[in-house]
Amino acid sequence: MAGKFEVYEDQAGKFRFRLKAGNGEVVATGEAYESRSGAERGCQAVQRAADGAEIVHS
Repeated sequence: MAGKFEVYEDQAGKFRFRLKAGNGEVVATGEAYESRSGAERGCQAVQRAADGAEIVHS
């Protein structure tokens, strides 16, 4: 099963997203956004940034 982004409203009324693996485990979380559409754009930005991203050690 593929992973998925979940967009939700937190207790403070802000919108956040979390990326869940196929087994339901949360593997990443996003910052707080003022709107649901802002959180959705955050999901899209992560999708674009992760495509082909390499692992580096600092």
